[in-house]
Amino acid sequence: MSVEERDWQAFVDLIERVLADDTLLPQVVAAVRSHVQESATLPVSDITGHTRVLLTAAARALAGRRAPTEAELTVVEQLAVTRARQGIPIDVVLGSVRISERTIWARARDLAEEAGIPAERLLDARELYDDWADAVRARLIRAHRDAPRTQDAWDRDTELMRRLLEGGSAATLAAAERGFAAGSGLWVLVTRPSEAASAALRRLTEGSGPAIAAMVRDTLVAVVPSEPTFRSGGPRQIIGIAGPVPAEELGVAHRQAVAAVPAAEVSGLVGPVHIGDVAPVAALLARTDLAATVSAHHRAAQVELGAAAGAVAGTVRAWLEAGRDATAVARTLYVHENTVRNRVQRFAAVTGIDPSSTFGGVTAWWLCHSWMAGDEAAAGVGAQRDLALRELGDERSR
Repeated sequence: MSVEERDWQAFVDLIERVLADDTLLPQVVAAVRSHVQESATLPVSDITGHTRVLLTAAARALAGRRAPTEAELTVVEQLAVTRARQGIPIDVVLGSVRISERTIWARARDLAEEAGIPAERLLDARELYDDWADAVRARLIRAHRDAPRTQDAWDRDTELMRRLLEGGSAATLAAAERGFAAGSGLWVLVTRPSEAASAALRRLTEGSGPAIAAMVRDTLVAVVPSEPTFRSGGPRQIIGIAGPVPAEELGVAHRQAVAAVPAAEVSGLVGPVHIGDVAPVAALLARTDLAATVSAHHRAAQVELGAAAGAVAGTVRAWLEAGRDATAVARTLYVHENTVRNRVQRFAAVTGIDPSSTFGGVTAWWLCHSWMAGDEAAAGVGAQRDLALRELGDERSR
């Protein structure tokens, strides 16, 4: 036996040692489930079984220095069909395979160095494996593409939407699959689900080309390739909008459109609302950590105001949102103009914030919003407590 053949046999023995390692498969499966979100929902036994089959086939091919057999490729087709029926996109399947490859070859490389196997023999084996893997990937892609789907159209749209909102290269591929023109700007629309919301989205996206809509985390989301059409007398349902952005930035645009909805509610807006129109409010609402800090910093002022804190906060906030027009606020709140002015002055005195200045006004609005939100939350907790006590009393009376 030549030196080259001995080296190759040593490498084959090493691969068999790698596959016999009881800790290898759990590590591979854990890596796939942690890096590929779609795989996290699959049973561990499912991923383990398919991974073991592919590893065994690859080891046999390396040992025989050959391409994959038709029997091995048939197993690959079965994997592709299974993943297609589970709604797992082909790019996710290939990504899982690549993660498995990296884990296995890293182990093989370490063991080869310990065993004194020459680096050139490891390189030869890797080149042979790459040829084998290319044939496997080609069959995976073809079988996945041709596999019968059991998903209905809504399921496929949901899966495609998920890939779009991932952003990056996954979104670019999903956009091409949907028929969005390469390089075109895309718009994201978000609203809370209802029949009115669905109708509003349809009206806004009419004539926008190959639009797609799906439920995403309790919100109704649409992606369209052209600017939504805003008609007079449009929907009263709040629809957050962001865009235009390239496909790879759809994830960011989705977060912006989501943020536009509560920002519009706080601003008293209805209908379609672009994030650019409520960006300052959205930015303030998004920083709940800083809002809590501002509220805590002025806790003493809230305590000093006592029971009047809610009325003072509501008046100051209304005064700021009305452009500091005390007369307009007085009409809205059914109080005297002097009452409005007195509450604003009282707020400034106890907090040390000048709400008539630019940044003081921003801080005052933010603080008042936090106080009012806290009062609403406390009221909700109190109502739940009262309901629980009533129910407990009812139980005891029976």
